[in-house]
Amino acid sequence: MEDDRIKLRIMELREMMKAVSNEGVISDQMEGKPQPPMDKICQGTKIIPLSRNFEGVIKKNDFLHLLNTRTSKRRYSEEGLTLEELSFLLWATQGVKAVVGKQRKATMRTVPSAGARHPFETYLFINRVEGLEPGIYHYLAMEHKLEYLKKLDNQADRVSEAYCGQTFFGNAPASFVWTVLPYRSEWRYTTDAHKYALLDAGHVCQNLYLASEAIDCGTCAIGAYDQALADALLDLDTNPSYEAENEFVVYAASVGKVFSD
Repeated sequence: MEDDRIKLRIMELREMMKAVSNEGVISDQMEGKPQPPMDKICQGTKIIPLSRNFEGVIKKNDFLHLLNTRTSKRRYSEEGLTLEELSFLLWATQGVKAVVGKQRKATMRTVPSAGARHPFETYLFINRVEGLEPGIYHYLAMEHKLEYLKKLDNQADRVSEAYCGQTFFGNAPASFVWTVLPYRSEWRYTTDAHKYALLDAGHVCQNLYLASEAIDCGTCAIGAYDQALADALLDLDTNPSYEAENEFVVYAASVGKVFSD
């Protein structure tokens, strides 16, 4: 019986991967309901401005070389990142290039997103970044700034536990965590929103891989984590009801300086 339930669940998830017709489905956007916010309201008390000058940060400009050398890297040296390097990685993954539209605004970013909905927020577990105290941070993409949220006691151990014992993630100089606010996409795409959001998450992380290679760093994407523990570390509102505030972890990646050959 258990095997039959698993097989049924697998078949249901396969259906989610397919293109489906939404003919006759009325979205909240079509009904004229208010557009959800494009980003979260600032929650922290300490704001850190970030540079947009990346000329001195990028070490490799050969795109073919970046593609050929891109691999998942889990072993990092004790050397930390500079704030300028972290700024570049944040801009490369969720940077806002322009805000367009009048009544219904949208952000043009460094990564594509279905309908320019960009349903993600970026959080960081910081251990070794020049000028930043260890703790949890949130990226304010619209302003290209960081906000310090809180110190996390025994951070490396608690993060490693939440991410299925992957200690390289808990101990990395900087670990990226992307949360999703589904209603940003559901407002327009209803039942297609979830497939689109997962596709968009891949765009974000691939940019992190290439940007990390460009500054002589390594990264490793993380898909295995304990949902409840990962959400709790960030104090997320995971209420499963149909609300714009619903938010939960969907993807993560560690970043650090790799050992020299």
